[in-house]
Amino acid sequence: MEGATGEPQVTTLLDNRVLSRLERLRIHSIRRFTDKKRGEHLAGRSGSSNEFSDYRDYVPGDDVRFVDWNIFARLNRPYLKLYYQEEEMHVALLVDASASMTFEGKLERAKQLAAAFSVMGLLGTERVSAAVFNSAGHHPATLGPCTGRASLLKFFTFLEAVQGGGDAPLEEGIEAFLKYRVGRGIAILLSDFLTFGDMKRGFNRLFSSGFETFGIQILGRAELDPEVAGDVRFVDSETEKTLDVSPGELLGIYREYREAFQRNLAQLCRQRSGRFVSICSEDSLQWVLFDLLRRRGWIR
Repeated sequence: MEGATGEPQVTTLLDNRVLSRLERLRIHSIRRFTDKKRGEHLAGRSGSSNEFSDYRDYVPGDDVRFVDWNIFARLNRPYLKLYYQEEEMHVALLVDASASMTFEGKLERAKQLAAAFSVMGLLGTERVSAAVFNSAGHHPATLGPCTGRASLLKFFTFLEAVQGGGDAPLEEGIEAFLKYRVGRGIAILLSDFLTFGDMKRGFNRLFSSGFETFGIQILGRAELDPEVAGDVRFVDSETEKTLDVSPGELLGIYREYREAFQRNLAQLCRQRSGRFVSICSEDSLQWVLFDLLRRRGWIR
């Protein structure tokens, strides 16, 4: 497969020009939850980078190389110089691939965004892993953790092969992932969040496990602005439950409920030092990545 410039496409998920721009961007974490291995992120404790943090009293057993001898000469009392610890950050890509995500290109957009974040993470010396939620009661398909440019093709192949379908509740998928997760950092949750489960519990589990949650809700155009001309029957794609509805005031009630649901999801993320955004599956991928997420400070 060739791109617009005639060069072979690296992946079917991202155009080569998009890939080129992504290589220069990095994921921006606020909480600075990192793993213990060395990397390029500043952790909130003393360590061995070149960036000065603070002073503390010298105690027997401390490394004398970090004693500030200028202060000792003035005060005749030893003080130890502290530095920020540079560590790796774990980026976990959590993709909802349940049946509802197969509607109006939502899963394809989720896979594209997961691929984009994998590029920024792997080229930013992060440890990146991925988990895909399909059917309830089954362990999610997983990949990683991996590091470095050499792992890009592995991630692209994994994400390209993701198929939609199944009834996995999102919060159960999160629980299953956390049983096997490695490290702390950022959990990027790509879903429509159309679940009857308790998302508060899911967000709590991510937070308590050391993850800053990036929640990206992907909805179809018909879910954002449904057009109902007459009596219709809605069928839940995962539970197969039905609901007979009539137009009129119902559409207004639906919009109010959807907007309230989005506000609640955003609040759940913010209360746990996370972030949330809702997009349409028809939104331009380049606009989402290089305009919306950059303006919001998710990437830089």
